[in-house]
Amino acid sequence: MKLIRVGAAALNQTPLDWDGNAANVKAAVEEARSRGVGLLCLPELCLCGYGCEDALLAAGTRRMARRVLQELLPATRGLAVTLGLPVMHEGLLFNACALAVDGRLIGVVPKRHLAGDGLHYEPRWFKPWPRRAVARVEMDGESVPFGDLVFDLGGVRVGFEICEDAWASWRPGADLADRGVDVILNPSASHFAFGKQAVRRRLVADGSRAFGVAYVYSNLVGNEAGRAIYDGGVLIGAGGAIVAQGERFSFQGHVLTDAVTDIDAARMQRAQLASRVPNPEQDPGLVRAGFVLPEDKPVVSPDARPPWEDSEYLEEEEFTRAVALGLFDYMRKTRSSGFVVSLSGGADSTAVACLVRLMVDLACGELGAAGAARRAALENPAPADAAEMTRRLLTTAYQPTRNSSATTRDAARVVAEAIGARHLEIDVDGLAEQYVSLIERAIGRELSWETDDIALQNIQARVRAPGAWMLANIENKLLLATSNRSEAAVGYATMDGDTCGGISPIAGIDKAFLRRWLDWLERRGPDGVGPIPAVACVNRLKPTAELRPQDRGQTDEDDLMPYDVLDAIEHEAIGQKRSPADALASLKARFPGYGPDALAGWVERFYTLWCRNQWKRERYAPSFHVDDKNLDPKTWCRFPILSGGFRRELRDLKSDSGM
Repeated sequence: MKLIRVGAAALNQTPLDWDGNAANVKAAVEEARSRGVGLLCLPELCLCGYGCEDALLAAGTRRMARRVLQELLPATRGLAVTLGLPVMHEGLLFNACALAVDGRLIGVVPKRHLAGDGLHYEPRWFKPWPRRAVARVEMDGESVPFGDLVFDLGGVRVGFEICEDAWASWRPGADLADRGVDVILNPSASHFAFGKQAVRRRLVADGSRAFGVAYVYSNLVGNEAGRAIYDGGVLIGAGGAIVAQGERFSFQGHVLTDAVTDIDAARMQRAQLASRVPNPEQDPGLVRAGFVLPEDKPVVSPDARPPWEDSEYLEEEEFTRAVALGLFDYMRKTRSSGFVVSLSGGADSTAVACLVRLMVDLACGELGAAGAARRAALENPAPADAAEMTRRLLTTAYQPTRNSSATTRDAARVVAEAIGARHLEIDVDGLAEQYVSLIERAIGRELSWETDDIALQNIQARVRAPGAWMLANIENKLLLATSNRSEAAVGYATMDGDTCGGISPIAGIDKAFLRRWLDWLERRGPDGVGPIPAVACVNRLKPTAELRPQDRGQTDEDDLMPYDVLDAIEHEAIGQKRSPADALASLKARFPGYGPDALAGWVERFYTLWCRNQWKRERYAPSFHVDDKNLDPKTWCRFPILSGGFRRELRDLKSDSGM
């Protein structure tokens, strides 16, 4: 047997945070050395940060990345380490990964396939590198191999699939196997989405089997640049199986995972693959490092996953942990002292406030209260436990008008007490009435619910914003917006009212899921934390904005349509890009209990409101990406602000349905 210990680290990087990123790299390298790792894979673009956006095009970014690379080389003595950075070659920019071996740079591999869908815009900055092309590039006065390279480390051959390369229809791994590669390294920046880890596991396991290699996959962890959340969960595969998986959603700066792999076993497997073909020609991309990877002794590396990853409530668990980590990093990286939530007693604001408490519980559960406080720079003095930390971090405010009910007032208070927030009550009815009176005098008439319904509703939502912002300013905290994705789709939110905030943590999730999540939180809660039974007082209420007089019995679904129907239309119209007629046909099959006229009316309402309210979605605070249905126009779902509004299609719909 020829046994070597390979490792992969998840890093919590930040775009252009050169010192912080380098410190995480050094910490991962030092831990790898202490654990006997000979070959360490770090995430894609780990030196500069993956989410640098157009700063990748700046010459200063590239210069600093090369400078940090040179500074880190001495730390790699005694092992081989991947270090990702942008590299310019022949006037074109490439997403590249340098291999540092025993303190020196021996080659740089550019990415073959670029991610250009969904959240990713790599073709805006980078060019794809062609198969088998090899060149040289100047790196701080030294000419090093650059291109589709294979590295020989004392008889062990190492190649690269960089993130999207493994997701492409033609994976470079097939070519690497024909070139005799024993280990494939995959430095990735793969954002979190529901169920995505299971896909990654298949890619790694299948890659190790199909290519006859040990497969080492690294990833980012945390809220790197504001919107995308990375879950870590690095993977090591061999013989068609996952032999090690790293922790997901960690609050630490780095998480190292390692395993001993048998190179001889991988070679035997590759030799038995009938699909592999001999490659008798000399490989121009072969780089001999003159470095021998240290051999190890046999050890069993169990694929240990926490119980929640196999739970029937996986989506609820993933959502909780992703948003909790996203909030923690957003707070930490903006150097804020916590959060303010305008707590209405309804489902949305309750979910947001509870997510802050769950953030504290999960961070303290992993790091301890003192460690979480240090990570969040809350050490003067450090909170003694999660309850004290929540009290310091979270301020909630119930801001009623005359149309608010005692039921929601009590629900807000009960939830705030249960999660340990500092809770305030600030009556804004007088402010709303002052605005109404001012406008009435200015326009020379009284406003009424019969003629001015929307204006009278919106002013109540808007007068709540200044007080919430003021609290956030006084306490150096982030104001959290509380709108969800279902509301964003149809514009059922008041701009400069409930949309106010620096981050909108639930704007990427639909109302139906949110209500299901709150029910789960009441009964079960996340593994290792438990439920918050107090949310029962919110779960039994019908969602309502409480902006009309109480005797009008306002509910959200009466204003819009049933939320399950709304979310289904959104899926058809936006997710599947279907016409109104096609969407209606699908809904008739899915919702036989509703009459065709009602469904047609809701389809018309959705498409009309969707087009009318694109300007609102353009102004929403950044939201976290948790699935592939995000409506954020800056990262996922582009639509014109001005459009024809499907008017012709909706005329045809009404004609065909007899409306």
